[in-house]
Amino acid sequence: MAPGTLSPQSRRSTMQRTIPVHQLRPGMYVQRVNGAWLKHPFWRTSFLATARDIERLQGSGIETVDIDPERSLPEEDPAEAAAEPAAEPTPPPGAAGTTAGAEEDPGPRGARVAPKVDLDAELTRARRICQEGREAVEAMFQEVRMGRMVDAASVLPLAQEISASVGRHPGALIGIARLKTADDYTYLHSVAVGALMSALARQLGLDEQACQAATVGGLLHDLGKACVPLEILNKPGRLEPDEMEVMRTHPEHGARLLREGGEHDDRILHMVLHHHERMDGTGYPAGLAAAQLPLLTRMSAVCDVYDAITSNRPYKEGWDPAEALRRMASWKGHFDPVVLKAFIASLGIYPAGSLVRLSSDRLAVVLEQRPGDLTRPLVRVFYSARLRSHLLLADVDLSAPGCSERITGIESPREWGFRDLHKLWAP
Repeated sequence: MAPGTLSPQSRRSTMQRTIPVHQLRPGMYVQRVNGAWLKHPFWRTSFLATARDIERLQGSGIETVDIDPERSLPEEDPAEAAAEPAAEPTPPPGAAGTTAGAEEDPGPRGARVAPKVDLDAELTRARRICQEGREAVEAMFQEVRMGRMVDAASVLPLAQEISASVGRHPGALIGIARLKTADDYTYLHSVAVGALMSALARQLGLDEQACQAATVGGLLHDLGKACVPLEILNKPGRLEPDEMEVMRTHPEHGARLLREGGEHDDRILHMVLHHHERMDGTGYPAGLAAAQLPLLTRMSAVCDVYDAITSNRPYKEGWDPAEALRRMASWKGHFDPVVLKAFIASLGIYPAGSLVRLSSDRLAVVLEQRPGDLTRPLVRVFYSARLRSHLLLADVDLSAPGCSERITGIESPREWGFRDLHKLWAP
């Protein structure tokens, strides 16, 4: 960095200013709540303020907050942030992490909430979060490799950023985190699973403490891979049986590292140790049966596998998101079917980035979901399957009244030769 040049963190800090809570307005971005963590009403300390957030802050006794004008909504258009969030659904039995109630139907929790900001705005934030998240996870891995103690609490700010982004627009961060290179996989996979866990926890209606545990557990679930030799971790091909045995020690290493670092949340420790277990008892490291798997651990199994199979790896190209969900639903005994159903509802049947064929025989990439209808997302049409030629880009809201188009199936980008499909929806 050139002399006199401010780091990104320093530039952000110069933009922040402290204001009394009574001056806080909907649409302002709260970077920090100035008070004891146990005193204020949020587990996260950075978020885009809504009227309800302000009311809760004013009633908590907190006197000041730090705001970031660059990340706040324009003053002339605070309506997006002023809208009250949907009421939190009642957590299902066992939501705090027990196995009780894990087979309950998610019911109305399957309804999606409209994004609070537009996709393009959140994609910009999501790219920053992924970059900072990658650096944070890599730094934690380096600490482990140098024999230093892990402080699980150090990921809380990152978890808060992830949760805030998912709350503003779930598809943005989840979509960007999926677009990792093979070299970035180990670190960005943790960020992606944290985001997926955050979205799934919201879908299931978990309380804020459980949402925090879910997000933090997602970020830390693969920490034990820092104990795996780099020649195995970064091998550009399939692992041999003996190498796979070494790789399969990472959950136990991860749980040990967190316990030694002072982590006491049993939900997080169980997730880290058992995220590779399966409902039919064929997983590892302990081959636990379904009754022994708490809710958050069942969630972590789904989120971990989804990101793994949709990401490009040194030895395999990632699957299309919609195809990945279809295949996961066919794996009997692998996942909790109720959790998987909620997971699909959190992403949409056709997640952002999916390649779909429309009834007009045109191909389109999914941009974002539409509340209340998982089968009719907003799509960007770009190709004629019949003419085998590119078309002028056109966005089509399949849920709009009078729209006669519908999705007739999912397509393989690889088979069509579309190598950079993400540039159409996340340019």
